[in-house]
Amino acid sequence: MFVDRVKIFVKGGNGGRGCVSFRREPYVPKGGPDGGTGGRGGDVTLLAVSHQNTLLPLRYHTEFRAERGTHGGPGNRTGAEGGELVVSVPPGTTAVDEATGDVLGEVLRDGDRLVLARGGRGGRGNRSFLSNRNRAPRESEPGEEGEERWVRLDLRLIADVGFLGFPNAGKSTLLASISAARPKVADYPFTTLTPVLGVVEVDERTFVAADIPGIIEGAHTGSGLGLQFLRHVERTRVLLHVVDASGLSGRDPVQDLRAVREEVRSWKGEMLDRPQLVAATKRDAVAAEDPLPALRAEARGLGLDVFPVSAVTREGVLDLVRALAARVAEARTAAETPVAQGERP
Repeated sequence: MFVDRVKIFVKGGNGGRGCVSFRREPYVPKGGPDGGTGGRGGDVTLLAVSHQNTLLPLRYHTEFRAERGTHGGPGNRTGAEGGELVVSVPPGTTAVDEATGDVLGEVLRDGDRLVLARGGRGGRGNRSFLSNRNRAPRESEPGEEGEERWVRLDLRLIADVGFLGFPNAGKSTLLASISAARPKVADYPFTTLTPVLGVVEVDERTFVAADIPGIIEGAHTGSGLGLQFLRHVERTRVLLHVVDASGLSGRDPVQDLRAVREEVRSWKGEMLDRPQLVAATKRDAVAAEDPLPALRAEARGLGLDVFPVSAVTREGVLDLVRALAARVAEARTAAETPVAQGERP
């Protein structure tokens, strides 16, 4: 089961309390205070791990409390710190404070860490209160309470290429033909109900492609499954518009391309500034009136390249994959190039 949004309760460990103690040794009168400080409580930390791609484990385990620090001891002994509690999540997870709506941060790469709730500081023992005016202090401090909050975790898959298109446009079949992914394929709409990732290799280049459920008009307002999954292409470097160009489905590929781009613009307009290609699918079965010329003309006006493909016969698939790999490589290079001082990225 794919789960991309959960709510969990996190609490940092409480700090240990300080100790009130006085030295008691033979032949050492008036030994003085020697109460130690309590240990600090443990943190609750989010950790990105690459072998996970869903938040499903957190759907049933929703409460995380870190270990408290131990109390200070005599002989100026400081209490042990509480152990850190690590919550493993897939890369691309964002943490939001449920009460305030503030974004606490995100973990984007394998090994990234984010503290969700800090442990409390340990209380001071009476040794810390020793002064010229107070030679025998009997006060100490309790440990501080650890932070606690409800946190909403929101997963946005990290992929290089995002497939966009209407239901039954051939996205799943195309992904299955260019990668080892095996999404559900059937001749009816909405066969894909959850995002599917596939690793694509071509000419010693590798990139990750994401197939999301089909988008329909009004997806950005919540219609269909688009609103639930459009966010999974927010972090992609390249967008691939997949349109049925067979002419046998009764759909107009030109109108489909316009409609999908409009939904993306309404969801997050800056996504259309990214590199985009058009895959004209199902070219192994074409109607008497071929819709490809009109689609090419529309794409040319938008500055987009069209690649006629057939996932069944593999016609045009290699050219499409090579073009995607080239766009991904260019986008990666642009992202890694430092921006000169005074220039806008």
